[in-house]
Amino acid sequence: MHAFPALALALATVLPLAAQAPAPALAPHQQLAREVYQQLIEINTADSMGSVTPAAEAMAQRFRAAGFPAEDVRLLVPDSFPTDGSLIVRYRGRGAGKPLLLLAHIDVVAALRADWSLDPFVLTERDGYFYGRGTSDDKAMAAIFVANLLRARAVGWVPERDVTLALMADEESGGQNGARWLIREHRDLLDAAVAVNEGGGGALREGKPFYHSVQAGEKTYVDFTLTVTNRGGHSSQPRPDNAIAQLAEGVARLGRHTFPVQLNPVTRAYLEAMAGLEESRTAAAMRALLRNERDAAAARQLSAAPRMNAVLRTTCTTTRLAGGHANNALPQLATATVNCRIVPGQTVEAVQATLARVVADTAITIARITADEPAPPVTALAPEVMGPIGDITRDLFGVPVVPFMSPGGTDSRFLRSAGIPSYGVSGLFGDPNDVRAHGRDERMLVKSFYDGQEFLYRLMVRLAGGAAAGAMSP
Repeated sequence: MHAFPALALALATVLPLAAQAPAPALAPHQQLAREVYQQLIEINTADSMGSVTPAAEAMAQRFRAAGFPAEDVRLLVPDSFPTDGSLIVRYRGRGAGKPLLLLAHIDVVAALRADWSLDPFVLTERDGYFYGRGTSDDKAMAAIFVANLLRARAVGWVPERDVTLALMADEESGGQNGARWLIREHRDLLDAAVAVNEGGGGALREGKPFYHSVQAGEKTYVDFTLTVTNRGGHSSQPRPDNAIAQLAEGVARLGRHTFPVQLNPVTRAYLEAMAGLEESRTAAAMRALLRNERDAAAARQLSAAPRMNAVLRTTCTTTRLAGGHANNALPQLATATVNCRIVPGQTVEAVQATLARVVADTAITIARITADEPAPPVTALAPEVMGPIGDITRDLFGVPVVPFMSPGGTDSRFLRSAGIPSYGVSGLFGDPNDVRAHGRDERMLVKSFYDGQEFLYRLMVRLAGGAAAGAMSP
């Protein structure tokens, strides 16, 4: 999942960033972050073509070299998946209450050199950007967390509460060998009062910070298969019960269906915040929907933007089709995959029942094909967390904080389901109209990387508490 959720309904055309002045020399903690970033990018951690375990071990070596006790640097690898190693590091403080958990995943989506304009597994700095697979999703946060903990130890920081760093495997493939496995098998190592993870980030408008989002909820990911089977036959003698035609009609009905608006505390807070930032007509529609979720005109206006539509309701869309076995034979089998993103508070069973009602054909069977997992609750927008996020955001960027429910999935869903409040926030700003995570030429603004490092450092200190033995600011 990516750290820039692209929240705005209708952002103005984003202009190219102004030419950058010659970059100043990096401070030691920034240089360290860049070195860690490069090391992580240049280890291929794509599940399908690489291994996460060497990257986790490389980071473990850095913490051991910095003097962290061996018992506080834990490399955890599922027995049946040796390529899916995760790292958990404990930074000891005074032990007041449960720890602060810093979470990032170090696996990435596969990337082929032939698809890119440069090598995806080499960190390339060019034109004010860092390029490489994982530069935004999610090795920037991973590198920053590693560098910030090493920086804190170097200056002798003793926090009130312990800080736990978790660098996860398998997030991009569903978390079965990463966060889900660790919660099940090593719950004590991840237990925390609060977690900071990906899922939120800053939006730029005309090259300048516009707002900073905090992910406090996400949708549940579910795939269904729609299937039609019959006896088939010779194509020279067609029949009305053509499997492909029947499936196509059901899929078309599904494509025309819109789930009702269903707001929750996070999406309500999002609309309230964005209504203060958007142009008047959009702001008026947002306020109208806050007054009445059934306001059809307001919902129709806002839903015209796919990004906003995804925030307002459950969505289901057909993503794959297959059918038939020969050019001269009636199809005996036709299948479609339907991907649903379900809002908090709505059950998978209710969505499946809706699909059956909308498809309206008993010849089409509907089966769930993704692993069963609980629908995660939303995280309460606690003042003791949102306050520091807002303060640091104003100090560094001068923009408001916007709560957000992301349409995509992150490892936070496993934490929330386990009772660990999780906030997706990064201080990493980007263009929401140019999101390249999972795509070709993935990149991160150089300035944003170092700004995000400072944001996350200050946030760690605020949330964990404690005075430092040395200067904590750059």
